[in-house]
Amino acid sequence: MTTTGPETTTPPTPALGPLFDPDSVAVVGASPDSFYSGNLVDNLLDYGFDGTLYPVNPNRAEAWGRPCYDSLEAVPEPVDLVVVSVPREYVVEVVRSAGEHGVPIALVLTAGFAEADDTGTELERELAAVAREAGIRVVGPNCIGVMAARGATLTSTCSRAPEPGGVGLVSQSGALAFTTFFERAADRDLHFSHIVSTGNETDLTLTDYVAYLAAQDDVDVVCAYIEGIDEPERFMRVSEDAVRHGTPVLTVKIGQSELAEEATLSHTGSLTGDDDAWEAAIDQTGLQRVPDIPDLLAQANAHTAYDAPDGDRICIASTSGGLASLLADLAAERGLQLPDIDGATERALLEMDELLTYGELHNPADIRGYGADALPAIAEILLDDDGFDAYVFAIGLSAVDDRAADIAADLEAITDRADVPVYVLWTGRKEPDDPTATPPYARLRESVPVYEDPSRCLDAVASTCDFAAARDRLTDQPPRHALSTRDDRSGATGVDRPDVAVPSGRVLTWAESETLLSAFDVPLVETQLVTDAADAATAVQSMSGPAVLKIDSPALPHRTDIGAVRLGVYSPAEARAAYEEVVSAARAHAPPEEVEGVLVQPMVDDGIEAMVGVAPGDVFDSLVTVGAGGILVEALGESATLVPPFSRADAERAVESTVLDDLLTERRDGAPLATDPLVDLLVNVGDLVASVDTVVELDLNPVVVTEDGPVAVDALVRTADPADTEDDT
Repeated sequence: MTTTGPETTTPPTPALGPLFDPDSVAVVGASPDSFYSGNLVDNLLDYGFDGTLYPVNPNRAEAWGRPCYDSLEAVPEPVDLVVVSVPREYVVEVVRSAGEHGVPIALVLTAGFAEADDTGTELERELAAVAREAGIRVVGPNCIGVMAARGATLTSTCSRAPEPGGVGLVSQSGALAFTTFFERAADRDLHFSHIVSTGNETDLTLTDYVAYLAAQDDVDVVCAYIEGIDEPERFMRVSEDAVRHGTPVLTVKIGQSELAEEATLSHTGSLTGDDDAWEAAIDQTGLQRVPDIPDLLAQANAHTAYDAPDGDRICIASTSGGLASLLADLAAERGLQLPDIDGATERALLEMDELLTYGELHNPADIRGYGADALPAIAEILLDDDGFDAYVFAIGLSAVDDRAADIAADLEAITDRADVPVYVLWTGRKEPDDPTATPPYARLRESVPVYEDPSRCLDAVASTCDFAAARDRLTDQPPRHALSTRDDRSGATGVDRPDVAVPSGRVLTWAESETLLSAFDVPLVETQLVTDAADAATAVQSMSGPAVLKIDSPALPHRTDIGAVRLGVYSPAEARAAYEEVVSAARAHAPPEEVEGVLVQPMVDDGIEAMVGVAPGDVFDSLVTVGAGGILVEALGESATLVPPFSRADAERAVESTVLDDLLTERRDGAPLATDPLVDLLVNVGDLVASVDTVVELDLNPVVVTEDGPVAVDALVRTADPADTEDDT
C-alpha cells in the first residue's frame, strides 16, 4: 500500500479577528454574581473595550447598566463573538444557535467536558459536530479566555489592564496563561500583543492560534506552552512557515513522548524514545525549546526588543573580570563566537585612561568598575567595529544608587544609537533604600530588556542568533509541504513517488524488502537466496572473498540471537556445513513453512558501520534514526532522530551530530570517507517512510560505508495492517 505523502500545502490561517478584536460581544450566561462571566465582563469594560456588549441571561432584567436579553435570538443585531458561560448541558444548543445566526466565533468558558467524565466527552463530540454543521469556530470549551492588548480582554483572571507588546502567547494551560505568564511578564515590563488559553481544543487548536499570531504585524515572537498536539505534521508546517517568514516561535513543551508499543523488534526502537521525537521536530522546523516560564519570557523579551543579528559574533564588555570569565564560559556553552578585540579597536581602548588596561584587551573585555563612568566612549569605539554582530554590556555594580542613574542613562543612549543588538546585563543590587522609588535599572527596563542573571542573558543572545540561523537555513531549503512530493534530492515537487506493492501486517522477506528498498534507491549488498546446500556452495564459490550465510525468515527477525548466521565462509565445503547449521538453528525456532531459505552475501568489512532505521512514534507517526552501527549501536547508544519528511540539510545535520561524522572523516586505518552518500541514503529512507504508510519499522544495521558508498548488509522491515494506519489518521 502506498501513498503520495501528506497534504502538499500549508493549511490556511483561520480568520480570528472577531475573537481578538470584536466590534460586538454577546455574553450568554452573563451575571455580575458569576466569577467567570462576571469578572470577564468587568475586565472587558474596564480594559478599554469600545464595542457593543449584549448580556444574555433570561433570569435578569439588566446587568452592567445594560438590558439583559433572554436568548441570542433576542439580541437586536448579529454579533462578532459569543461568549458562552452556561451549564454544560446547554452549551451545544447555544453554540448551534450562534452559528445559525451567523456568529463567526464562540468562546466557551464552561468546563465539564472531556476533561471531566464520559458524559462530558460525549457532549464535546456533539459540540464539535455542531460547530462543523453550523459553520462556527469554537474556542475551548473549558477555556479561561483570550486577550488582545489592542483589542478585547475576555478573561476573568487578568488583574491589570494589558499594555501593548510584541509577544503572542498560546497556552494549553489556562491558569498559567494569565496568572503566571501575563503577571510575571508585566512585572518586568514585558507585554503581550495577544494571549489565548486553548481549552480542550474541540475545534480551534494551538496550531491554529500559532498560525494566526505569526501572521500579525504586531506580533514579534510567538510563545507556546504545549502539553500535547493532535496534528503534529500540521503544527510542524505552521511553525516552519512562521520561522521561514521571520517570526520566532518559542515553546515550553512539557511531558515526554514515548514510542508506541509496536517498536519491539529493531535496534531503532531501543535507541529512540523519551523526547527525541519532539526534539527532532523542534530542530527541523526552526522552533526553540526553553525549559521554563522565566526562560521563555527572558528570551521572548529579546525578540521583541531587537532585530535578529547577522551572525553569532558577540562582543562582551564587563565591569568585573570574574563576570567576564563567567560570560566567556557561558558563551562557549551556547556556541556563541567571541572574536578578538584587536587592531584599531584595541588600540583606541588601550589609549583610554579610564580603563586602566595594561598591554592588551580580550573578549570579554574587562573594563573594570572605572569603565562604567566611560560607557559612551567605550561603546562608540566598540560599535564602530564591524567585526561583531551583537554586544553585551555587563554591569556588576549597584543598580539603584545615584551612579546607577548615570549608567542607566548611558546604556539607554547606547542602545538607541546602536544599529545592532546591545544587551544589558546588570547583576548588582536591585532593592533601593526607598521601596516607593523606581530604581534606575527599572526605568531603563521600560525601554530595553535588562537581564539580572548571566545565564538568562546569554540564553537570550543565543536565542536571537539561533533564530537568525534557523530562518536562513529554512529559507535555503524547500518548505516542508514540498518535501512530501519530492522524488529527487533537489526538492523538486509535483511528481509521485515510486508505486510499490508492499505486503501488510508482517515482517517482510529479504526479497520483499529488497524490492521496496531498491525502489527508493537504498543500496543493498548483492544477495543470493538458496534453498539447498549445493546451491549455497555454488554461490560461495562464485565470490572472490569470504561470504556470510544467514537464514531468511520473517518469523525470525533476530537470527543472530538464535545462531542462524555464519560469518567468514570461504569454501564450498564450509558453505554446505554453514547452510545445514543455520537451517537447523532456524527450524528449532520456526516451522519449515516459515523459512524462505538461506541468504548468501559477500562479507563487507572494509568500511565504517552505520545504522539507519525507522520506528513508530507516539505523537509523530514514524521516526528515522541514524547513528553508528554494528556493535557500536549498544556500545555508544548515540544517534540522531528525524521526523519524515525531512530535507537533505536536515539529514546532513543529523549525521554531523553523531559520532559517525568523526568515524568517517577521521579514519585511523584509511583515507577519509565521504558523508554525502550516507546522507543520500538517509534522505531516501525518509522518503520511503513518508510515502509508504504501512511501513512502521525498518532496520538497516549495519550499513557499511565504503569508498564506493554505503551498502546495507542487513534489513528488517515490518509493516502494519492498512486498517491500523487508517485508524491513526
